[in-house]
Amino acid sequence: MMKLFDTHTHFDVADFDHDRQQLAVQAKRAGVESLVLIGFLASRFDDLIQTHQQLQAWDAVPQSYLAPGLHPFYIEQHQTEHLQRLEQVLQRYDCVAVGEIGLDTFLKQHKQSDIFAKQQDYFNAQLELATQYQKPVLLHIRKAHAETLAILKAQKFKLGGIAHAFSGGVEEAKALVKLGFKIGVTGQITNPNAKKLHQVVQAIGHENLVIETDCPDMTPLCCQTSTEERTRNTPVNLPYVLEALAQTLDHPIDALAEQLWQNSLSALKLDF
Repeated sequence: MMKLFDTHTHFDVADFDHDRQQLAVQAKRAGVESLVLIGFLASRFDDLIQTHQQLQAWDAVPQSYLAPGLHPFYIEQHQTEHLQRLEQVLQRYDCVAVGEIGLDTFLKQHKQSDIFAKQQDYFNAQLELATQYQKPVLLHIRKAHAETLAILKAQKFKLGGIAHAFSGGVEEAKALVKLGFKIGVTGQITNPNAKKLHQVVQAIGHENLVIETDCPDMTPLCCQTSTEERTRNTPVNLPYVLEALAQTLDHPIDALAEQLWQNSLSALKLDF
């Protein structure tokens, strides 16, 4: 049986409240041995921790890991005390990483100099916390790769982590790999039109990749149906990401699964 690591989930959100245990059991049955619960808003940290504790208490479900962070997309909501709350969580709980953090100028308002400056301030502050607590980071980067790389280099950030749901080009991926990051591949890889992503994974090779569902978003193409506008994505779908990646890389699926498992442990500084 292949061991798979879902390196990026929002399995704590309300979408899963009514059938989380059932889905977790199904995911384990599908080969998902471990998953990371990712933070994005301080107001959700309690739910994040509660879901983590639920998963730890249940039988026959994936091993759960915590990664609290303040997401750049929600920058307008973040306040200084939220950074203090993040630090409390890092102190009190066994967290595997800080995430998801980074820069995002996808929306026009986030390109405004004051708002983008606030994103950069929060990114810097969270990188400092990660360094202080010796944690890798889970990066969210959208339309801000050059600026993200500049901050990582300026901070001399040495702990690496994962560039999640990677949307940049080959050179940006190589620059992140050089800084000690693995590149996170989502259900996007199942889309033949995602040509840039296919180029990236072929250029950097399987030793620099990890896989994720980013559930409930990023549903693999094969799991989307025309009858529903937005099909809920769950950790159960991770094997589809693996299969599509194996096809893109023309690599045997079992060998690829083993490599991705090792890459995940390496990126998250875990020993098994």
